[in-house]
Amino acid sequence: MLDTLYSQVGAVFTVLVVAFAFLKGDEPEKIGAGAYAMGWVASMLVQDDGNLYGVQWSMLAVDVAMLGVLGGLVWKSRRAWTVWATALQLLVIASHAMMLIDRRPPVSAYYFVINLAAYGLLVAIAVGTFWAWQERRAAGLE
Repeated sequence: MLDTLYSQVGAVFTVLVVAFAFLKGDEPEKIGAGAYAMGWVASMLVQDDGNLYGVQWSMLAVDVAMLGVLGGLVWKSRRAWTVWATALQLLVIASHAMMLIDRRPPVSAYYFVINLAAYGLLVAIAVGTFWAWQERRAAGLE
């Protein structure tokens, strides 16, 4: 879970972005950050570290649920970051699909794509929060 320096740095980055979104973001940013935080915790709880080469069905279910939330945000909000976040989450689902159809990519490549897409999703949330905050400041609402 949080046993490596890499995962601890990722946890700090995740907590900072989620806190920033809750403090300065509008409703879409808060929903996206909240869903990301819940998915992040759920992923840590359901991951099977012993199953490196098979499909992790519980992780796939968490990622599909996150895709559903982000897809709903794209549909209901007019924010550009939601499109980028949804595209990155779809990349995660595609990585799961490669394992599902038994293409057998190297496990390191599989985890690299999933982790890189997760960081990209966090960056999309952070950028979207920043722009929402700046728009409110420019309008004199803050």
